[in-house]
Amino acid sequence: MPEAASAQTTREFLMPSLGADMEAGTILAWRIAAGGRVARGDIVAEVETEKAEMEVEIFDDGVVERILVGVGEKVAVGTPLALIVSSGVGRPQPSAAPRAAPSPVATKPAAAQPVVAAPARGRQHVTPLARRIAAELGIDIEALSGSGPDGAITADDVRAAADATKQTAAPPAPAPDREAGRQRVIAALMERAKREIPHYYLGASVDFSPALAWLEARNRTRPIGERVLPAALLLRAVALAVRSAPEMNGHYVDGAFHAAPGLHLGVAIALRGGGLIAPAILDAGAKTLDELMRGLRDLGARARTGKLRASEMSSSTLTVTSLGDNGVDSLQAVIYPPQVAIVGFGTPALRPWVDREGGLCARTIVQATLAADHRVSNGHRGAAFLKSIERALAAPEQLS
Repeated sequence: MPEAASAQTTREFLMPSLGADMEAGTILAWRIAAGGRVARGDIVAEVETEKAEMEVEIFDDGVVERILVGVGEKVAVGTPLALIVSSGVGRPQPSAAPRAAPSPVATKPAAAQPVVAAPARGRQHVTPLARRIAAELGIDIEALSGSGPDGAITADDVRAAADATKQTAAPPAPAPDREAGRQRVIAALMERAKREIPHYYLGASVDFSPALAWLEARNRTRPIGERVLPAALLLRAVALAVRSAPEMNGHYVDGAFHAAPGLHLGVAIALRGGGLIAPAILDAGAKTLDELMRGLRDLGARARTGKLRASEMSSSTLTVTSLGDNGVDSLQAVIYPPQVAIVGFGTPALRPWVDREGGLCARTIVQATLAADHRVSNGHRGAAFLKSIERALAAPEQLS
């Protein structure tokens, strides 16, 4: 008998949920094509949500059978984006029966239609810049003809259509403010968090002087590019403290707390164009101080260029937020669901301090705050967690 052919499994690659506030995403670009081979962890697409642009990884090995959602389409979380055949060699044959098209998310029509029209045709590629400009100018991207490679619609095509529209129609209504849109999304999530999560708040004044003195001496022996910022010290202290407070690290889902096996530490980052996101330094609990610093720099750089990964946006198990550069003494943060705690740090500042011998001196003090979920922990456990952070910063040589 001839040898049986190896079984193939076709799986759907879905629009991922990149945060509790995400309902839909727009495909900005594909980095794969039908027939191409992919491996777990490969970046396969760029997606834009109302909060940020990010790169999306795939979690299956296999061959791309079909792309189901085109560039520029906005679809709901959970919509199939592509089909991946998990085994077999070479390009798989397309399915005999065509699949239903994904359900797009309704968007507002443009205020004015461009006069440049194209005949009916298959979907064309639209560059991310062209898509943004079209949204800003109120241009219907589907009505344009592309002049780029393989008929791609470019920014110049959009501008030309906008110029033609100005000559024949009233000026389009102004495009929605992206910053305002992002703020609305954040506000809606925070409103839900405050409504559904029974927050309790604690705060502590922490002597940051020993840690800063130790860090300054350490940095003097290093090249500028390898020096560590005080923010990384705070992250490291939190990572050490959470080892004795597992109830601060995890998710509350379906009426129950699920402790996380590892620490994925979310870091609040303000975007230049407006908005606030909190991507995670993955496996932060296992990283050294230097590794946390490299992770912090990397996240900040990629957050501002739209190169964050989906796993970084959806994996946080505990978040740290700081307004240290803004002169804020302290802050009371709102928990980011489904997480159960968030740690905040104010601006380190020189303040009067009474030492253990009762003497008055000037020390650099940082205000540490904790917002935690009363369904999972209580004030006693929260206070112990803050005390652990304070002890870690008092013995900085252990933070490496």
